[in-house]
Amino acid sequence: MHEQKIASTHKLIEGFKAFYQDVKNPQLQNINEIYSENVWFKDPVHELYGSEALHAYLSEMCLNVQSGRFEYLDQILSEDTAYIKWNMHFKHPKLGKNTVTVRGVSQIQFNDRIYFHEDIYDMGELIYEHVPVLGSVVKKLKKRLAA
Repeated sequence: MHEQKIASTHKLIEGFKAFYQDVKNPQLQNINEIYSENVWFKDPVHELYGSEALHAYLSEMCLNVQSGRFEYLDQILSEDTAYIKWNMHFKHPKLGKNTVTVRGVSQIQFNDRIYFHEDIYDMGELIYEHVPVLGSVVKKLKKRLAA
C-alpha cells in the first residue's frame, strides 16, 4: 500500500511539472487532473480560490508571454507536501527583448490532487529590475545593501 502512495505522489508531481513546463502553453486541458476543484493558489501578486479561477489566470498569462519554460532544479517530497525549486525563463514584450530568468520555489500540498499551491519568488527579479528607470534604481539599492 505504501509503494502505491509513493507511485501516486510521484505521478502527481511529474504531472505538475509537465503542466507548467511550457510557460506559453501550459497543459490547461489537464488542470482537473492536477488540481482539486477548490485549490488555493498564492503567489506574490495573486491569491486565487478554485480551479476555474486558476484556469482563467493561467489562460490570461499565456496570452501576454512571448515564450517561456520552467527549469526544475530540485525537489523535496513528503507524503502530502512538496517543495520544488525552479528557474522560470521567459520573454514578455513589456520587459524588453531579453529572456528574463527568475528563481523560485513552489510549495504544494496534496492528497489525490493539489489543494494548495504557493509560488515564492522575488518580484524585483521578476519585474522591477527590468523596467527602464526603476530597474537601475532597484539594482543600485541591492548593491548598496550588499556592501
